[in-house]
Amino acid sequence: MPTPRRSSFRISIVAAFAILLALFGCHRNRFPDVPAGYREYAYVSNAGSNTVTVLDLVYLRQDRTLQVGTDPTKMAVNPTRNEVYVANAQSGTISVINADANRVVATIAVRHRPSFITVEPTGHRAYVANYGSNSVSIVDLDLRREVSVAGAGEQPVQVHISPDGRTLVVTNHGSNSVSVFDLIPYSAGSPASASVTHLRSTFSGCPGAADTVILPDSSKAFVACSAGHQVMALGLAAAPGSWAAKQNPSLTADRMLALLDVGKMPVHLAMKPDGGEIFVSNFDSDSFSEIATWTNEVGGTYSIGNKPVRGIVSRDNSTLWVANSGADSIGLYSIDDGKLAGSVRTGSSPDALAFSADEHLLLVADTHSGDIAVIRTEGKQGPALFTILPAGISPNDIVVKALREK
Repeated sequence: MPTPRRSSFRISIVAAFAILLALFGCHRNRFPDVPAGYREYAYVSNAGSNTVTVLDLVYLRQDRTLQVGTDPTKMAVNPTRNEVYVANAQSGTISVINADANRVVATIAVRHRPSFITVEPTGHRAYVANYGSNSVSIVDLDLRREVSVAGAGEQPVQVHISPDGRTLVVTNHGSNSVSVFDLIPYSAGSPASASVTHLRSTFSGCPGAADTVILPDSSKAFVACSAGHQVMALGLAAAPGSWAAKQNPSLTADRMLALLDVGKMPVHLAMKPDGGEIFVSNFDSDSFSEIATWTNEVGGTYSIGNKPVRGIVSRDNSTLWVANSGADSIGLYSIDDGKLAGSVRTGSSPDALAFSADEHLLLVADTHSGDIAVIRTEGKQGPALFTILPAGISPNDIVVKALREK
């Protein structure tokens, strides 16, 4: 339950923005213009109400609420078609949302307690981590069905595809390990059931293995060991016959590179788009750590706020935004200057973060207050809270999809 102080703060904020919208209308006043026929939506999964809230980011208003399965968790956007996918943990299903019509058009059965979904770059296949069945589902998105299952470690929580499409990295929270699979990149006519060829390697010694990032060149993966105070750095096998493999044959095998000491309970990794640095949210240390990916070294650990839970880096690699769930705020760190650059107030217990397509807006899911804080990332006075939009109960993930009307 929110405290009286938080409740009164939220009521005041909502009332203030209701007056603002009445004065200036619902359109993104003083924001960059968008071309005719342009639409952009944010999709918010609400674990406590079994719904997805659809927000119109052009007119900054709630578009509609969609009923999905029970306990929706993570979502994914198809990069080549106008679809969004929702993993429903308690239902053991994936909901398919048509982004043109903003309605649920299919439900795909997978295994027990799906916790994470990712879509390959061609948009034809998805991979689902099934926390309750120690497996990964391979889903054919053209046929809208599960076509194969691969065994993983205990309680897999995330699956990630390397940018070159050759590798699938699975983090196993229960067995404190990471599984690495070979993938066959999609080609027309190839069966999706054969996309995972075999388990290539397994790495133990990562307590509470959780969040993962893979470098843009597919050479390394970094895994947050959330039940401890380290990040595992892994070298991913180079393609046989590649320049790297010819220069150094040992690079054709996956290998442990380092266990890097960070703060307590590292829960999230935010990577610069250029892949040069990773920022680790250390939940129990009220800090973040900065990792240089080229040298696999921790450059430093810095205070950021109370209970940092998630981070995101701007497209120009200049700014880190961190959700401080215990402080009801977003902390800003200037990467270029190497110092804190301020904070922005949000609703209660901010968590998931997502930029709008043009990055003029940062969307923040406020888990306890059940709403989305919309922050202007640029302005005369710097970043500031612009409005708060309603979501459902316990929002836990946000994805954004932009599309053009035909």
